[in-house]
Amino acid sequence: MATARSAVPELRVERERSRLDLEQLTNFLDGGEMFTERRRELVKLVVEDPVYKRDDKYFLSREEAFESSMRKSIHYIEALKSGKIKGRPDAYFYRTAINDDLPTVLHDSMFLPTIEGQCTEEQKEKWLKLASNYSIIGAYAQTELGHGTFIRGLETTATYDPLTEEFVLNSPTLTSMKWWPGTLGHTATHAVVVARLITKGKDEGIHLFIVQLRSLEDHRPLPGIKIGDIGPKFGYFGMDNGFLHMTNVRIPRDQMLMKYAQVSRDGTYSKPPTDKITYGTMVFVRAGIVVQSASILARAVTIAIRYSVVRRQTQNRPGEPETQVLDYQTQQFKLFPLLASAYAMKFASQYMLKLYVGITGEIAEGNLESLPELHATSAGLKALCSEISSNGVELCRLCCGGHGYSAASGLPQLYVDYSPAQTYEGENTVMLLQTARYLLKISRQKVPQAQLPNNVAYLGVDYPKYKESPVLTPKQFNDPHILLEAYRQRVIRLVAVALRRYMNGIDSGLDAVAAWNNSSVDWTVAARAHCHYLVLKAFQSSIDTAEMCEANLSIMRVLCCLFGLFGIMQYSGEFCLDGYMNSDQIEMAKNQLYSLLKEVRYEAVPLVDAFDIHDDILNSCLGRYDGDVYRHLYQWALRAPRNKKEVHDTYEKYLRPLLKKTKSKL
Repeated sequence: MATARSAVPELRVERERSRLDLEQLTNFLDGGEMFTERRRELVKLVVEDPVYKRDDKYFLSREEAFESSMRKSIHYIEALKSGKIKGRPDAYFYRTAINDDLPTVLHDSMFLPTIEGQCTEEQKEKWLKLASNYSIIGAYAQTELGHGTFIRGLETTATYDPLTEEFVLNSPTLTSMKWWPGTLGHTATHAVVVARLITKGKDEGIHLFIVQLRSLEDHRPLPGIKIGDIGPKFGYFGMDNGFLHMTNVRIPRDQMLMKYAQVSRDGTYSKPPTDKITYGTMVFVRAGIVVQSASILARAVTIAIRYSVVRRQTQNRPGEPETQVLDYQTQQFKLFPLLASAYAMKFASQYMLKLYVGITGEIAEGNLESLPELHATSAGLKALCSEISSNGVELCRLCCGGHGYSAASGLPQLYVDYSPAQTYEGENTVMLLQTARYLLKISRQKVPQAQLPNNVAYLGVDYPKYKESPVLTPKQFNDPHILLEAYRQRVIRLVAVALRRYMNGIDSGLDAVAAWNNSSVDWTVAARAHCHYLVLKAFQSSIDTAEMCEANLSIMRVLCCLFGLFGIMQYSGEFCLDGYMNSDQIEMAKNQLYSLLKEVRYEAVPLVDAFDIHDDILNSCLGRYDGDVYRHLYQWALRAPRNKKEVHDTYEKYLRPLLKKTKSKL
């Protein structure tokens, strides 16, 4: 990466005037100096490896992209086997640096974790060894052509045959075929298949099964298996999302994942302690999406802010140079809340992972008490963070003007590859409704704070309910704790509104299903507000416990307040509900936000530098560390395959005949 001194003058000035300790800030974002050092070591391994080169990525056809991604996948697996990569943090850093759609990624992120979490010790002894050595490659086949987020509606069946002690798997309808699972199309040899368990004539609901799909000798589909790629998508060109249709596919009884639910030799069924225990893989992936949201938005905002410093637009005063785009308040208003959001989601992802590790540890010991909290939190944060990030990437592209539309900016590919996060592993509205059901349950219990999980304790009956915000001056909004209290009160009131509508429906004679549907919009609003509060709380808590220099702490408080104030502007009506805030306070919040934009302006470039994203990973002509944008845009264009010849092949085939016919008329 270029040094600060070798950067263009505009970026050099931004960095030289900064008061921030960037190394300390980067360590803070990474979770400690040790993690920063290890991440950089792994990034160095990747960017110096020619197999992982990405400078031609935006020129590849779909087939070329898949082949390139497969080559990188195998190279990555070889690195895993060599011992260079040790443990999941290493693997995450390494895969992130590769920055490509690895066809085997679902093996690591879904297939392996499912075996680890849902198999008995005896089953793990067999399958973990095979999967960890990549002797087999697995997919996670859940979504069907006709069913996605509604898991209980899946149609694939696994019927137990006690005579042979086998399960017989079938796709009984067109809509029951598996559709969308990554790795399935051309890569996977096996899959964890989510199917309805039928034994002794009774449908026992959704369970998990390991099914071999292809021969380990020649990779051909096994009897009864129809499998392939679902075709071109909006993005993810290197991933082979696939379909799977099964006809009387038999597997041994012990290929049902039986840690929590079992089927005996005679077909007797033993149910799990809760039917949601089999959703562990989805919770893990949703937690991963929260982590990814922060990373993706950090990339996008890095590109847009660096380019907005280099790019100049309009001579506002005679004799002066054109104004840097980042000096316009309108550009700051678009980009700086996104910068604050990237930081906020970074801390929210750390909170989410800590919660996941803690509660899954409890579950492993047989304590399922906190499972509902984990499901509700992972679902809601997945929805909110993926929405903020996906919309943010597109806004960053628009902030880059015409050049943002070029693939060379890195933003179009980033958007098309990330946008499906709003629908996979649970469509976002449905995810918010899952969080909302949890809030409904909590709000109807009417119990004290002490008896509720920490992140919903403020909904306890003994939590102080204020009638008005205490803010009297704009500068009071500089306190993250003041903002956090406003966010809490917002949720309390929105939950009360949703609960009142729900109960009015019940009182009017509606059943629970109809009453829920009639109040569902209010509940999604409350759920989003609750998750918004959790993100702000994670940001504020991280600052409160941070050990950093005063300059770093000060700018973190500014970003935290900017994140909170932008939310107040976005949802001002919700903060004014029941008169907690008034129009004068909303105006104060707006004025304070505008004031904070000026403070962020002079540290904006260092703040994105602190993300420490290597140029090779960013893969953007606009977002380069050295800011040498225009020369690299031109060099990038020259590498385009169409420019290899001075005269394109289409001239002889189409243009020449046309031009020759009309030449006499010129």
